Amino acid sequence: MTSRSPEQCFASYRSIILDFADFCEKLRHPLPVHLRINTLKALVTETCLRLTRLGIQWILEDPIDIVLRVRNGVRPGHLREYSLGHLHSQAFSSVLAGLILDPKPASLVLDLCAAPGSKTTLLAQLMRNNGVIVANEKNPTRLIPLRTNLKRLGVTNTISVCYPGQHFPKLLAFDRVLVDVPCSGEGTLRTGPDGTLRWSGQSGSRLPSLQRELLLRAFDLLAPNGILVYSTCTYNPDENESVVQCLLDNRPASIEPISLDIPHAPGLERWQEITYDPSIRLCWRIYPHQLDTVGFFLARVGRAN
Repeated sequence: MTSRSPEQCFASYRSIILDFADFCEKLRHPLPVHLRINTLKALVTETCLRLTRLGIQWILEDPIDIVLRVRNGVRPGHLREYSLGHLHSQAFSSVLAGLILDPKPASLVLDLCAAPGSKTTLLAQLMRNNGVIVANEKNPTRLIPLRTNLKRLGVTNTISVCYPGQHFPKLLAFDRVLVDVPCSGEGTLRTGPDGTLRWSGQSGSRLPSLQRELLLRAFDLLAPNGILVYSTCTYNPDENESVVQCLLDNRPASIEPISLDIPHAPGLERWQEITYDPSIRLCWRIYPHQLDTVGFFLARVGRAN
């Protein structure tokens, strides 16, 4: 692990990130603290008033009225409202994955890589604790924080199971599937006090193969009229557009537009020597200089007609 500047760490992305200097400059600022209001247990207006009475400065992230940005220095886990399950610490971009999946109250939903449960509990909130969510986590020890968050946030429509995601049994067809895959996590990087990033120099080198397997299995579990969302918190095209291209090459999948009005960049048309299917431009790349949160990649997928 070495310390490097943002310009050094992400030099290979200079050609694909517009306003690269602004991107690097934003990485020199702390990651904002975002809190999701859990409407299974609390009301938005009352929760905001309670935070104000505690002297906590906040703003609602337009147009998502359940996400608050609070001043840096707030420690969410120390708040009574957090312990009561009224609030959950979750990056703004992570919330978007659940909103884009758009589960309905009667849906049968699979969260293929669920722990620690931030997105799972958001899906339950959007479904108003109706329907059924199957939350899968391959690592038994990670089921502990998953189940803790389900209980704290008052989720009652979710079953937790433990399978390797790429081998999840093909016993049911799901209306909605979320596959938020293990990734290199580049989007979470911000500089430390010395102005550098802690950098391993190995950006996802062993991950794309697993990510492709997970996405293919996720699609195989999708109902005929279902919707799938593939997401990562990295900028690496090998983990993003290239994985989606593998799906298009091997399954009757189609990339669907995302209707939210949120600042983003489109999916890439090409990377190095690879040219992607034109529909991949409908995917979203979220950069911190456009939306001050964790960097993210999002693809909304359906079955081709």
